Amino acid sequence: MRQSIALCVSLLVSLACGCADGGARDDALRISAFSVVREAYDQAVLPAFARAWRARTGRTPRFEVSYGASGAQSRAVVGGFDADVVAFSMQADVDRLAAAGLVTHDTHAAPHDGMVTRSIVALAVRAGNPRRVTGWSDLSRPDVSVLTANPRTSGGATWNVAAILGAARRAHTGRSDEQVLQGVLARVDILDRSGRDSVQTFERGMGDVVVTYENEIVVGRRSGQTYEQVTPRSTLRIDNPAALVDAYADAHGRRPIAEAFLAFLRSPEAQRAFADWGLRPVDPGVARETEGRFAPVDDLFTIADLGGFGALQREVFAPGAVWDRAFAAARRPR
Repeated sequence: MRQSIALCVSLLVSLACGCADGGARDDALRISAFSVVREAYDQAVLPAFARAWRARTGRTPRFEVSYGASGAQSRAVVGGFDADVVAFSMQADVDRLAAAGLVTHDTHAAPHDGMVTRSIVALAVRAGNPRRVTGWSDLSRPDVSVLTANPRTSGGATWNVAAILGAARRAHTGRSDEQVLQGVLARVDILDRSGRDSVQTFERGMGDVVVTYENEIVVGRRSGQTYEQVTPRSTLRIDNPAALVDAYADAHGRRPIAEAFLAFLRSPEAQRAFADWGLRPVDPGVARETEGRFAPVDDLFTIADLGGFGALQREVFAPGAVWDRAFAAARRPR
């Protein structure tokens, strides 16, 4: 089983990459990231950037990285965790920093609209798929136990909900959003804090299927897990942003290394590293080069097809809206 991350507080990890020749020659960079990119960053991206930065400057970068649920990470940065760079699950978590005055530049002006990786919402099932799960409609079956994270803390869970609702809308099922969600939530016993926590619960033997990022399934299988991926015919593209936190990077005097790191995340080298860990590249050339590694999707839609995050927040996640009503209805005694 992969190493567990802290459930209630972010886990702070210090990584010294390269040959540390110490003292004032080290360049520090503090990063706040969502949990499911941990392996890609720790195993590939950070060491590669360290080599590039050392070759360019002669200095060794020292990373302090906090991983956790995207929404919780975003709120921690607003609350004073002074990250120079953030890598979050969703744009809304970056927008929270902008609203707080911490991000002062236009993140959409960056290449690829500020995104550095992509994924899709997929399903992980037990080896051999004993429940014969093929898509979203199976998640409300009485013989299927479902795991997903809590959208109140997890950006990944927000993507999960959007995928479920979007696919139902596009299939013209005739069911309301509340009815669709209620059917799934009635089969969910555990709402974990983050997407990573939800997958780890699945790895501990609970549930028949977990709704998650495609790359989480890739990472798990690389670590020896035997579960399998089911790709629904219609599913949502996940777009993951990264951004400089102007207020903190400037206060630390780290804007040059922070900007260089963000540029590196979009480089072909980093994009290939992301693909190795199951994240779909945003670079068009690397995306074409690695296309065969990823499951095809018959009907791939985006958050814009659902009216954007603003509409989703108002209609689904606002207090008393669809999520709250569906959750309450699913928990009523039968």
